[in-house]
Amino acid sequence: MKFFTIGVYNSTESYFFNKLVKNNIDSFCDIRQRRGVRGAKYSFVNSKRLQDKLAKLDIKYAHIPGLAPNNEIRDLQKIADKEKGDLKRDRQELGEIFKTEYVDRVINTFDFDSFIQILENIGAKNIVLFCVEEQPEACHRSLVAEKLIHDFGFEITHL
Repeated sequence: MKFFTIGVYNSTESYFFNKLVKNNIDSFCDIRQRRGVRGAKYSFVNSKRLQDKLAKLDIKYAHIPGLAPNNEIRDLQKIADKEKGDLKRDRQELGEIFKTEYVDRVINTFDFDSFIQILENIGAKNIVLFCVEEQPEACHRSLVAEKLIHDFGFEITHL
């Protein structure tokens, strides 16, 4: 199995889905807490439209809420963004307090062994972890990727 990560900000619909097809993604793991994006620009990644398009591309979809930061953790990042004067869509990296709390409360409690076993059971070969931020370093998916690299030896490609 190979893992990839992908965000949507600054992507068009065709560019976003072409990256999935070009990399032979067969399993799409949505690790957002809320599965919608405000506004028309990124409406193609709102849950229903996203799942419909993935089905047409023969890509399995799963929502993995156990890997999503809760509201309290997200609020810590909002404070860090405000202090730096960053907008979420322009953020380049996560705040240290977010990283610490996310790892302690989410990464350290999530059952990665079961997650990987389920992916193996469905025959997943090329799995993408999805959230909205453009840069992986600005998103919790980078922390999930680090866990998969360091503890399980998986290869990760950021799309």
